[in-house]
This record gives sequence, C-alpha cells and structure tokens, in this order.
Amino acid sequence: VADILISGFLIILSIPIYFIVAILIKIEDNGPIFYKQERTGKYGDKFEIIKIRSMKLDAELSGPKWSKLNDKRVTKVGYYLRKLRIDEIPQLILVFKGTMSLIGPRPERPIMEKKLIKDINFYSLRYNVKPGISGWAQVNYNYGASTKDSNIKLSYDLFYVKNYSFLLDIVTFFKTLKVVFNGYGSDPLKR
Repeated sequence: VADILISGFLIILSIPIYFIVAILIKIEDNGPIFYKQERTGKYGDKFEIIKIRSMKLDAELSGPKWSKLNDKRVTKVGYYLRKLRIDEIPQLILVFKGTMSLIGPRPERPIMEKKLIKDINFYSLRYNVKPGISGWAQVNYNYGASTKDSNIKLSYDLFYVKNYSFLLDIVTFFKTLKVVFNGYGSDPLKR
C-alpha cells in the first residue's frame, strides 16, 4: 500500500521534471527520451524496466557492458540525470503497477547476471523480494561496475532480504534522499 501511495504521489510530483528533461535531451541529440531494458525481478521473472536515456544512441553497438568512470557513452545531460538519479524516475510507474517496489535489490540485466550467478554464491537469493528503485546496496555502496562490486553489493542485498521490514525500508528511503541530494555513489569506483 505504501509503494502505491508514495509512487502515485511521486509520479504526479515528477511530471514537470519529464518536460524539462525531454527538452534537454532533444536539444542535445534529438534522440528518444525513454528506453526499455529487460531485467530480472522477483522469483527470476523477467520484465522491462523504463528509464530516461542517459547514454548516446550508439552506446551498445559493441554489446552490453557496465558503465565505467568518465564513460564516454554517457551524454552531457545524462551525466546529471545519473548523478541525481533522475534517469530512474520512470520506474515509479512499475512500482505503482506492482512489478517493482520503492525499496529492494536493484534488478539486473539477464545478460549481465548470467556471469554473476555463475561466479557469486547465493546471488539468486536476492530474487526472494521484489526489486526496487533504490536499495540497501545502493545507499551503502557506489555504482557496481564489475563482478567484484556485484559481490560486495550482494552482501548488502542479502542483509536486506534477511532483515526485510518496514523500518528498514524507511531508513533506506531517507538514505536514498540523502544520496540523491549529494550525488554520492552514482559513479563507478576508481580502479
């Protein structure tokens, strides 16, 4: 119920943001504003995630890969969309529909997770709860851009799955607001 009420309120509140972002994206490269990607949700079910496009149109010509620090595929507008997590706002629709939750492990792309499931023990346990727009891993660790990062983030996801509660969701929600306003963790770690 909280997911539906909060996401509904945030969808209405974010309408002006869509107009501003749409204008900026069209000015920069005249490409599409939104895009969809397949992701894995609760119990391993596949679904399409909606995001505001933050990368160049030809970003995956050579195939999918994790973003890296100072990634040349990210547009100028996209840099700020990612920094402030604005690119994730359309997922509120999926929360309202019940496909996602506001808080939970971030859904991964099936093409990327094949290796993660093979290389990381207990990776699939994160599918015991709905995926979220934000999660315990997102507010406690930087953007994951490797198997090593995914392994570390999994420890946070498993903590969340084991200790799932309304109180933990509230704490994560407020930590998410802090992360959004200070831009922390939106870039992959320097290696």
